[in-house]
Amino acid sequence: MKLSDTSNQILERIKQNGWQGKIVSVEHVQALEKEIKAHHQNGLLDQELYDGYLNRFDFDVSAYFEGAQRLIVVTAPQPQQRVAFNWQGQTHAGIIPPTYSLATDHQIKDCLEDILKPQGYRLEKKRLPEKLLAVHSGLARYGKNNVTYVPGMGSFHRPAAFVTDMPSEEDSWGELQILKACNECNACLQACPTNAIVSHRFLVHAERCITFHNERPFDFPQWMDPSWHNSLVGCMICQNACPMNTKFQDWIEDGGAFSEAETVTLLDDEPPDKLSNSTIKKLEKLGMADYVDVLGRNLKAVIGNQ
Repeated sequence: MKLSDTSNQILERIKQNGWQGKIVSVEHVQALEKEIKAHHQNGLLDQELYDGYLNRFDFDVSAYFEGAQRLIVVTAPQPQQRVAFNWQGQTHAGIIPPTYSLATDHQIKDCLEDILKPQGYRLEKKRLPEKLLAVHSGLARYGKNNVTYVPGMGSFHRPAAFVTDMPSEEDSWGELQILKACNECNACLQACPTNAIVSHRFLVHAERCITFHNERPFDFPQWMDPSWHNSLVGCMICQNACPMNTKFQDWIEDGGAFSEAETVTLLDDEPPDKLSNSTIKKLEKLGMADYVDVLGRNLKAVIGNQ
């Protein structure tokens, strides 16, 4: 099989599954790191955000497996999930925004390995700034709210990055692209209650973003109005206000329910080893297992608003 045939087969299989994907050279990993560092040096990234931001990513290409040549970035459509919490005789709904569920990552990896493994090629998922990579690859475009948009998916999608030693001439790397629709629209800017979105740059003031604060295991800042909390993690305010999401904003699927006993353990901020196996399995299915340390606090805020 010719080298280009393997790349084409991968891209075709991605398309058949209802996903979208691009292939770029692994050499661009350093460019991603340099770009983030440049934003920090130019005062565009909050120090606390920056300190935690770089630590999350696998920028050390030398630590990848021998012969790593290409990055395959794939994004899959993903809905909001509505989760029911039973507490004090009432049922309270909590929303999980798109991008948090890990299920599609595993599905994509299995799909790619079905093609690559029989040909003797390796594939590993890597933790990279997927949004930035998706935009540079031409897969997505940034909105004014620093959220990425994909044709046919809006912002309701989850990108994932994989490294492979598959030889290929494919390299769709390019300059960052912004949605043209944002030039004449301020819907997200006007909707954001914290003024995290500004008109003169696509990087939001993350230190004022609700998502930044409700993903961290610290007390909410005093300036944050309790009525702003709308999701178990993350935030849907700017995405629901965006005209590019008109076709997708009502795409909400049932995420299951937590019993009264399970809800109480979450509200009491019990550590993972104190949670029942059924609770852990539910959290894992929702992509919330890594957020146990903030779920109790966030759930209290969401229930308070209901």
